Amino acid sequence: MDTTKQAVCLGLAWLITGCAMRTGTVVEGSLQPRHFRFITVIEQTEPGPGGWREACVHVPLRRDTGEIFKCTLGVGMPLETAALGAIQVELAQRISANCANLAAQTVFSSTTPVTALGLACEEFRTTFGIGLDGAIFGSRVRQQCHPATLSFKSKARKP
Repeated sequence: MDTTKQAVCLGLAWLITGCAMRTGTVVEGSLQPRHFRFITVIEQTEPGPGGWREACVHVPLRRDTGEIFKCTLGVGMPLETAALGAIQVELAQRISANCANLAAQTVFSSTTPVTALGLACEEFRTTFGIGLDGAIFGSRVRQQCHPATLSFKSKARKP
């Protein structure tokens, strides 16, 4: 692999990156539903749409040069919507993983050796948020994680 192709390699750390082609980065691997450890931060108090859950995912972006940027995803969504009804945790995890992987393919396939990793992270987060809100109305992806997800993470069992 020549130096130009090596410089183009950018990816999601524990997932990935493979080799780049002339047109951009090939992202291999994927975020799995288990990476989205949702917790309920606002209980649903009455029947119908309501309640809120959050997850925190840290995605290390790497270049083959050794540069690393930790891309934080604070993922939030309702427990129930008018359109979908109650959203079970497993469904929330699966939808989140699918939307994140589509966003990663979209964003990271157009990166170049000069793309700043912080900007790539922001574009990934934005694209992921648009897709997730389209799948489950009211969902969001933020730069910060909800404080409750940080304490949950430290108490979580290792798989």
